[in-house]
Amino acid sequence: MACIGDADPFTAAIPATKVELTVSCRNLLDRDTFSKSDPICVLYTQGIANREWREFGRTEVIDNTLNPDFVRKFILDYFFEERQNLRFDLYDLDCKSDNLSKHDFLGQAFCTLGEIVGSLGSRLEKPLIGIPGKKCGTIIVRAEELSNCRESVMLQFCGNKLDKKDFFGKSDPFLVFYRSNEDGSYTICHKTEVVKNTLDPVWQAFKIPVRALCNGDYDRSIKVEVYDWDRDGGHDFIGEFSTSYREMSRSQSQFHIYEVLNPKKKGKKKKKYLNSGTVTLLSCLVDTELSFLDYIRGGTQINFTVAIDFTASNGNPSQPTSLHYMSPYQLNDYAMALRAVGEIIQDYDSDKMFPALGFGAKLPPDGRVSHEFPLNGNPQNPYCNGIDGVLEAYYQSLKSVRLYGPTHFSPVINHVARYASAVTDGSQYFILLIISDGVITDMAQTKESIVNAASLPMSIIIVGVGPAEFDEMIELDGDEERISSQGRYAERDIVQFVPFRDYIDRRGNHILSMARLAKEVLAEIPDQFLSYMRTRGIKPGPLPPPYTPCVLPANHPLLTRRVSRI
Repeated sequence: MACIGDADPFTAAIPATKVELTVSCRNLLDRDTFSKSDPICVLYTQGIANREWREFGRTEVIDNTLNPDFVRKFILDYFFEERQNLRFDLYDLDCKSDNLSKHDFLGQAFCTLGEIVGSLGSRLEKPLIGIPGKKCGTIIVRAEELSNCRESVMLQFCGNKLDKKDFFGKSDPFLVFYRSNEDGSYTICHKTEVVKNTLDPVWQAFKIPVRALCNGDYDRSIKVEVYDWDRDGGHDFIGEFSTSYREMSRSQSQFHIYEVLNPKKKGKKKKKYLNSGTVTLLSCLVDTELSFLDYIRGGTQINFTVAIDFTASNGNPSQPTSLHYMSPYQLNDYAMALRAVGEIIQDYDSDKMFPALGFGAKLPPDGRVSHEFPLNGNPQNPYCNGIDGVLEAYYQSLKSVRLYGPTHFSPVINHVARYASAVTDGSQYFILLIISDGVITDMAQTKESIVNAASLPMSIIIVGVGPAEFDEMIELDGDEERISSQGRYAERDIVQFVPFRDYIDRRGNHILSMARLAKEVLAEIPDQFLSYMRTRGIKPGPLPPPYTPCVLPANHPLLTRRVSRI
């Protein structure tokens, strides 16, 4: 029996969405003398901590072709908040050996899973590389979200004649649901409300993703435990029963009754023990929900803006003690936070052009203080080319501006909100990353800006760097209490704050530090994105037509000219 204690089902990790990859290649190298190549594709994934490549799987071999369309798929867990590096290696198989060194290498391609799903129609085409002086052809990878990861189910249960556990009353029953894991253990995935003083409770209907119940495996065991609630947390075990998602989904047209059994009571009373009551599944309604990837495949673009704190509290950038110190050997915390978040989000932005802003500095030539200045020095065009372009503009700004103050967040929030307010049809979603070292001096204005922005297609990520206390920034993160301004509450939670120091690897592994930071700050973005789209009734855009290679007719002029030159 699992111990429930104070377990909170909402903190249980829900399995990731699963994505199916299909691989094709065109114009591969011909490494065979008397026929064409016999290609196979090998997929490798890269570990976050050690950066080692591990073989994930292989397609089948297709004989005698330079344009294979592989049938065997790769199914991967997808996390928006992680940079999931992939490598595709192509080989021409020359014998039956599994040892790849015995076969001819045809080329390779590197990408991220985010890059594939973020491409138009979730279709990525890249040139194969790896053989100097040779054109190795192209690889085409298509991604499709598995449909059973997008189902949710509305369930309602009632109990009948449950065991009486309270001395002066009946029982206060509630249900706890666990999904089984492959190693035989169980993970809590839902807990119902408590129904007071009854042996015949009717619990409220609840909605839960199918992947949270069974990780997409319809026949996986689901264990349900029945408890009598006690104020001191020592809840009394009434009994348990098991089911599966497939079994429950068959109950859409009729009630399904489960016997609640208590193994200890059954062992003591033996033949006299019948059960500890019954639980009836009253309704099971299955729904397929729109997912984050539906919108990305439908063409929604993620627009990324960064805002960096240039206040004097960061210290003199020429000194090693400064948070802005430009070491020739490693990135500072500002640069690490920017690269960690930006390199993931850029996969979902087709032009890779990012506005980059600074605040809290005195600008040349007149020394005026600005809380919203372009890092590249061009107010008419503050866009930088890729994350490397943003970092270059950041380093150049450190050489030209004077760190000053105070720390105002509202101008950069309002800057992005102006753009977001002009595009509310679901075609674009805006993410603002603010990196700062300390106390906010325009707290009231910042709260008002966030409340206003909560009704727009945007999210705000705040990363605190350095040793300061970040109490005010924590207040802006609406996880505990929805943020408000002048009596108005934010329509939804759009702010995620984390202190970078909590994610720095103690052994000095900066790659691991950045991965941990990105995973924490980006994990809520898909849900924030979906909450905006759902409340506005916005559906994903139409999928682009399926890709079909252009085949020229035999008498086409291009082909005719080609023949005439031979």
